[in-house]
Amino acid sequence: MTYTLITANRNYSSWSLRPWLLMKALGIPFEDRLEPFTKPDNYEDFRAFSPTGQVPLLIDDDRLIPDSLGIALYLAERHDGVWPADEEARIFAQGAVAEMHGGFGHLRNDCTMNVGVRVTPKPMSEGLRRNVARVREIFETGLARFGGPWLAGAEFTAADAFYAPVAFRIRTYGLDVGAGENGGQTWVDHLLAHPAMLDWEAQALAEDWREASHEEELAAAGLITADYRK
Repeated sequence: MTYTLITANRNYSSWSLRPWLLMKALGIPFEDRLEPFTKPDNYEDFRAFSPTGQVPLLIDDDRLIPDSLGIALYLAERHDGVWPADEEARIFAQGAVAEMHGGFGHLRNDCTMNVGVRVTPKPMSEGLRRNVARVREIFETGLARFGGPWLAGAEFTAADAFYAPVAFRIRTYGLDVGAGENGGQTWVDHLLAHPAMLDWEAQALAEDWREASHEEELAAAGLITADYRK
């Protein structure tokens, strides 16, 4: 079985990071194909290979599996470890993944993902404040209930992969998700040290292209205090 996973820019593409990290962390081999964002609307270009005109896309022989959640569900039927074995942990992980996939719009919009920079953000909107508080609650609940170091227990699962883009955002914007043994920052630090996350970050820092609309979103988010990109 040989998969191909199509993803976009390492700096920008939070949706791409999820299945890429999940497959890397679980040791599921795949061919890594990069299709970068080159303009504000890449739909027509991406339609050449993706039925949704978006990435990520998993290719398994003649099957095309779009969307990060669709890919996770597909992999879960074929590989162990996508979800926790423990039922209570699995219920928690699946709920957390569904919530991230369908929500947190203020966090996405106000704190756009850009791996290679650090930003002093503008004052939080009420919507962003609520999103960050909810993320902190999810992190603290998972760590306290299931003992860490991952969100749903001792093993990396889809829950960790789906919140990985948030870990980069937390670092970029200095968001407070709680300190201490069961604080969210403990999980963030642990995840950012994962070899696959370090690999993604290294690729992000090596990228030498910029896409104007993503850079404009970043500038609108606050004051850029450091840029470690090539």
